[in-house]
Amino acid sequence: MAARVTTTDRVLASLRESILSGEFPAGSLHSIYRLADLLEVSRTPVREAVLRLADLGLVTIERNRGVRIRGVSVTDVRSVFELRLMIEVPATAYAAAYATDEDVCLLEAELDGMRDAAAAGDETAFTVHDRALHEMIGAVLGNQRAQHEVAALRDSIQTRGASTLHRSRGMPEILDEHVPIVTAIAARDAVAAARHMEEHLVSTATLLMAQAATADDPAPEAGWADRLRRHLYVPGEGASLRE
Repeated sequence: MAARVTTTDRVLASLRESILSGEFPAGSLHSIYRLADLLEVSRTPVREAVLRLADLGLVTIERNRGVRIRGVSVTDVRSVFELRLMIEVPATAYAAAYATDEDVCLLEAELDGMRDAAAAGDETAFTVHDRALHEMIGAVLGNQRAQHEVAALRDSIQTRGASTLHRSRGMPEILDEHVPIVTAIAARDAVAAARHMEEHLVSTATLLMAQAATADDPAPEAGWADRLRRHLYVPGEGASLRE
């Protein structure tokens, strides 16, 4: 039996689409009353939908003023990717050391899926395979909490429209960053796998920060992630990832 779609669900979907499409630009302020009139619903489902949007990080609720649409700041991107680096780089090294032949086949299948989607110009399918590939690498570690956190970190900026696709790079360039990761895991080369994952995440974060940068919130200088590699990836051995 299909789940019942409530008015709040419909309002949430409509508001989220308006935010991601740019119809409601970052920084704009909207009252609950205006949104209810616009969507031709009562204020109650709008309030409920707005609370859910706030949980997703898409809006902030300003008392006695309304709903402020959030953009993605340089600080947001850096915070998300620093955490992803701390989780996904060592997880990728672990995957290279402990992945089974079946794990490698599944990773190569997702890579093929990305390749086919890129050739077909199918951004939706490409993103699905990209996400699945990262999830499969994390799955080798067998820590569902870590996988959940990585997914939540991705969503925390992707649901606000932050993407490098067709802004800083295309699908072939993104694919090219994933190929050496999978190749290194298949070769059981933990150092190379970790290095390539680090390079991919740093590249993505750097491009996103450049897109989000403003005069008041500039992008960091090159080398912003060096301190993580030196001290946090593998205590006492982090620098070896570049050697």
